[in-house]
Parts: sequence; structure tokens; C-alpha cells
Amino acid sequence: MPRIVVDVMLKPEILDPQGKAIVGALPRLGFTAFSAVRQGKRFELTVDGEVTEEILAQAREAAATMLSNPVIEDVVNVEVVAD
Repeated sequence: MPRIVVDVMLKPEILDPQGKAIVGALPRLGFTAFSAVRQGKRFELTVDGEVTEEILAQAREAAATMLSNPVIEDVVNVEVVAD
């Protein structure tokens, strides 16, 4: 069954305490190449049948109105992933 993947990230101006904690821990674990981390959310919406433009539009609307908080988050990706 096909899936629609929605990725949501905090807006750049919003502080990301989890990302700060991760970037602080990475060097202690031997990962020294990274200077910043931003964490986000990923949603996978399973579709029964074919993903039509109408279904993709519904996914985009759900992403903008329910899956993200538009005050502090941006929807950065909505894409169909076939299994």
C-alpha cells in the first residue's frame, strides 16, 4: 500500500532544546563533524488504493492544519512513498 510521508520542522526562529541536547552529545559519542541539529516530526499516512491528486491535496491540508502547529512549525515535505 502506498504511503504519504509528511515532514514537519520547527521554524528557524524557534529554539530547539532537543536539537541543542543532541548536538552537545554527538562529540561525546565520537561524532565531531556536526555543528548543529534541528529535530522534527515525520508522519506516514497509509492510503488504501491509488494516491490521487485529491488524496495528496487532502494530505497537504491535514499537514498544514492538524499535523503541524503553523505558529512554530513548517511543513517541509509531503511526498508519496511506494512500497
